[in-house]
Amino acid sequence: MAITNGLNHVATLTTDLDRFQAWYRDVFDAETVFEMAQEGDHPRMAIIDLGGGGALNVFEVSEEAMIGDRRRVGARGAIDHFGLSVADRATLEQVQGRLEAAGADIGEIQQLGDCWSLFFRDVDGMELEVCAPLG
Repeated sequence: MAITNGLNHVATLTTDLDRFQAWYRDVFDAETVFEMAQEGDHPRMAIIDLGGGGALNVFEVSEEAMIGDRRRVGARGAIDHFGLSVADRATLEQVQGRLEAAGADIGEIQQLGDCWSLFFRDVDGMELEVCAPLG
């Protein structure tokens, strides 16, 4: 058994922190629980609570600091994508509707292993996934 007990956060970058926070609030009801201004070499950042003990640590950077081709596997940087978890298929369908309303580029709900999966691109074009258990 692992000594760890789950995922605490995923750190990601954006060129517009206010837009990013609003998008995750509107689509996922995700609250910003911490924010700090830029200090010296440390960029402006926010921690967005995704529920279940997981969070996004989001750093605001210039367009030049964004690396990689966010549309191609293997070129997206060290983190290719992350998956958000929801309780059930009905909630996944609710999220699908919110993503559509937000104008997100989304795929179809599909079964992958032991979960329902929906891939989408967030406000910055990063590919992400929302998963719900099959049961």
